[in-house]
Amino acid sequence: MANEPRIVDSADVSDQAQIGDGSSVWHLAQVREHAVLGENCVIGRGAYIGEGVVMGNNCKVQNYALVYEPARLADGVFIGPAVVLTNDHYPRAINPDGTLKSASDWEQVGVTLETGASVGARSVCVAPVTIGAWSLVAAGSVVTKDVPPHAIVAGVPATQKGWVGHAGVKLEQLGDGTWACPHSGDIYEEFENTIRKVAK
Repeated sequence: MANEPRIVDSADVSDQAQIGDGSSVWHLAQVREHAVLGENCVIGRGAYIGEGVVMGNNCKVQNYALVYEPARLADGVFIGPAVVLTNDHYPRAINPDGTLKSASDWEQVGVTLETGASVGARSVCVAPVTIGAWSLVAAGSVVTKDVPPHAIVAGVPATQKGWVGHAGVKLEQLGDGTWACPHSGDIYEEFENTIRKVAK
């Protein structure tokens, strides 16, 4: 039998949000209307999940991270503490005529995170960008362009520093376009603008 979601009393979860079995929403977190969380997700203290955000299974959003709509997170995504996923091309509080902007005055753009992607603490992903499957954004980075699958990126703005495998460990180059994971022993080969695991 599936486990019911755990939502602590101090969390602010909309009745219109969908929280998957086995998921936990911790103290002072907010989950907005029409957000959809998959199974076994963890939403940390003070985190914000925007209206209509869609999250797959087994995701972790750590303390005080801000996941603004219309972000899309695939299965197994990790969002570190105080990460910000933005949603506006041209952020302004007011229109050129001085009136307060409303929802109809701007176009939301989102950040997409593919399966297994990880974003380190206090990083900012400036929408619209796609963070590729199994990639790793180092802590404190500012991502302004798409990140290829399995890439490690770091810095302001973030640039690629190498490749990472499924275990999250930086790969070691073997030569001839092949790479090895020092943790798992898995072998990867270069493929177009990324790498792929070689079948054993």
